[in-house]
Amino acid sequence: MNDVLEILKSCDAFLEGHFLLSSGRHSSAYCQMAYLQQYPEKCAAAMKPVAEKLRELDVDVIVGPAMGGIVYAYELARQTGKRAIFTERVDNVMTLKRFSIRLGEKCIIAEDVVTTGVSSLETKRVIEEAGGECLGIVCVVDRTKADAPSPIPILASAAKLDLPNYAPEECPICKEGKLPLVHLGSRKMKEQARQTL
Repeated sequence: MNDVLEILKSCDAFLEGHFLLSSGRHSSAYCQMAYLQQYPEKCAAAMKPVAEKLRELDVDVIVGPAMGGIVYAYELARQTGKRAIFTERVDNVMTLKRFSIRLGEKCIIAEDVVTTGVSSLETKRVIEEAGGECLGIVCVVDRTKADAPSPIPILASAAKLDLPNYAPEECPICKEGKLPLVHLGSRKMKEQARQTL
């Protein structure tokens, strides 16, 4: 896992500073997995332990929810010889717009980062409505907590990170007042994060 974290840090996919999460909570670390996708060799190396675990399972299809899971589903399929597809939103509803799942096919959801696992439930619904069986999730980074496990089993991850996050009014970084809060999704996030280190 330390090797994977070093890979993530080497391409700025793991950032440290002061971040506003999509939940509204604050964190001292953020995983921007799109940055890992810029480097195919690093992406392949990070996903190697996940692919090794997948080879032990009886899996037919790897399903990557758009956007974050597409590249990782593809990379895992490349390493294991499985089929890769992706789900995407149509009118804000997750669907299998371009692909199909055959009745009884065993599917794994490939995600970039799993914090609560709730967003994967949409993809699980799509798999099951198509007649497939959802075995679980594989991901690059597992951020789930023991007291708040994913509703879908996480079968493998490249890295398990216990990254604290805080309600805004309880954030020790805010109280210290040294690092500005960086809003996630900002195009300038990478540069702002570097300035706060």
